[in-house]
Amino acid sequence: MPGRIQRAPARRALPRLNARLTRRSLVVAGLLLVGCNLGFREQVTPPFPVATETPGEPRPPSPAPTRPPQQAPSPTVTLATTPTAPAPTATPAPGGPVPVRVETVATGLEVPWEIAFAPGGRLFVTERPGRVRLIVDGRLLPEPAVVIEEVAAVGEGGLLGLALDPDFATNHRVYVYFTTQAGGGALHNVVLRYTERDNRFADPTLVIDGIPGASLHDGGRIAFGPDGKLYVTTGDARNPARAQNLNSLAGKILRLNPDGSVPADNPFPGSPVWSYGHRNPQGLAWAPDGRLYATEHGPSGDLGLAAHDEVNLIEPGRNYGWPEMAGTILVGAPGDYVLPVIESGQETWAPSGAAFVSTGRFPQWQGDLLFAGLRSRALWRLELSADGRQAVALEPLFAGEFGRLRTVVEAPDGTLYLLTSNRDGRGSPGPEDDRVLRIVADVP
Repeated sequence: MPGRIQRAPARRALPRLNARLTRRSLVVAGLLLVGCNLGFREQVTPPFPVATETPGEPRPPSPAPTRPPQQAPSPTVTLATTPTAPAPTATPAPGGPVPVRVETVATGLEVPWEIAFAPGGRLFVTERPGRVRLIVDGRLLPEPAVVIEEVAAVGEGGLLGLALDPDFATNHRVYVYFTTQAGGGALHNVVLRYTERDNRFADPTLVIDGIPGASLHDGGRIAFGPDGKLYVTTGDARNPARAQNLNSLAGKILRLNPDGSVPADNPFPGSPVWSYGHRNPQGLAWAPDGRLYATEHGPSGDLGLAAHDEVNLIEPGRNYGWPEMAGTILVGAPGDYVLPVIESGQETWAPSGAAFVSTGRFPQWQGDLLFAGLRSRALWRLELSADGRQAVALEPLFAGEFGRLRTVVEAPDGTLYLLTSNRDGRGSPGPEDDRVLRIVADVP
């Protein structure tokens, strides 16, 4: 690893928190739309030192989950009737639908996981084995910006998320999330900060450690919110009970200051935990009004259930149910759990990265949430109600055209970028995989 790592004085340990759940009676409701065709912090000793250095509006009561007698009941399915891609129009009306096309930006990547845009047009792309690649002027540079030797690319783990500091134009700081294995011990995940100079990363500094890891369920998405805080998704690391334990960093969405310290207005004093009860969240996206949404993988045999992937509206301090609840199915003790905005029922999306369409480049998708589907091999478009708490329509785009999709990101110019994930051991890679793709308006 280039550079010498710095360590700051140890931060105060997390206080032990009371995870008491309040039982109450709720109103039954559910909505499922499926498209057509389809610690305290757990102690580890990482090889890195520590860095130096919006609440939602009042919500109505959540509808109550249902409890299955033996198996989860089959949900009601509403099929979208829109085509998998917008139909071309000869002369699109102003503000109306526009035809689109998909271009290939780069090929030959190895399990890309995240893409981020720097001022000036450079693209940073993580590869799960431990490399950060750069695309400059439309060309994939042969030399990585960094090769992180400490990455343990085991199963779903490896080099995952990446985020540029909101002040990247002046401080050139880049944050990455990856799985590592100190001294041959247990897998765990960390967030590390680098400084970028001349297309190379230097000065690695640890931001947060002690995030439990495993070969499955590592979460891994990191992003800066509109409030300037760093948000981190973590999986349950194949230990579902951790998701309900507020003294563990597993199965959570975390919120940190850029230096890794805990913001004073977090819901649990002294704790980075922003929300809990998550199984394996892999997508974060903020709506134009500042609301935070997360995509989450549902069970794949856990608790005798499968599928029930989720899109959740994330609010501080709330419990999203896992493993007491999967989707809208109550399988454990009742509690004050937040039901998803939408869940996949018996189908599987395997949702990952997500983004809102906000620039007006694609009027037919304006204001909608897009999320990438791995097993479903589609880009999903979710239309939300005016209050953002209900799903109005769900549509698969480009179903089956590009294989497994890992993430979708809106570029500064309003075009949309996709990463394929066909070389992750679960896909059928083509000769150009994996690829960076770009969705553009096909207009003169």
